[in-house]
Amino acid sequence: MPATQNDESASAPAVKRLGREIRWDAAAAIVASLVGLLALLVAGYTAYIQRQQVRAQVWPWLLAGNNDNQNSVEVYNKGVGPAIVRSARIWVDGKSQPDWNHVLDALGVAKPRAYSESTIYPNVLSSGETVSIIKFIEKDAYQRFRAAAIQKHMTIEICFCSTLGECWRYRDNHLVGYKEGMVQVKPVEECPRLPPSEVFNN
Repeated sequence: MPATQNDESASAPAVKRLGREIRWDAAAAIVASLVGLLALLVAGYTAYIQRQQVRAQVWPWLLAGNNDNQNSVEVYNKGVGPAIVRSARIWVDGKSQPDWNHVLDALGVAKPRAYSESTIYPNVLSSGETVSIIKFIEKDAYQRFRAAAIQKHMTIEICFCSTLGECWRYRDNHLVGYKEGMVQVKPVEECPRLPPSEVFNN
């Protein structure tokens, strides 16, 4: 039986209500999606901030130079986290040296009767730790070494990493003496694997 005009007019509000419900459902779904996306962004940002805080808490920073009061050459961790030393090299006049005996020979300095060495590689320097990589007992021997090292440009390069695996390369073209403009610290993807002939052993 054909629908009457009354039947059609009665069904019109129901259709309108259904249309409004569909629109509200769609709007609610969009809002829920936006809220979920916002929560995801906040969680990601929070994780990023937390990682940055952890990075700051374990950040190492190595410096090297002479300590005239102690007759020594030292490596110092100025950062707030441990520095894991992955490699170390020393050059005299651009030529790689394998140990302190060769360094002294390259400098043309007679070997002193007594001096001490401390290992820089492999090693881990805690925050605030200082390692005297070479220390002279006699002041005169140290002064001769210091003068020759300045004249012949002793260079040091140390690659070190944090406990998070972030790494830096420290290079000082004047290990002994005045340093302005000579120190370079650069982030690197990883520390290089050096051939045995270039590794400094002390």
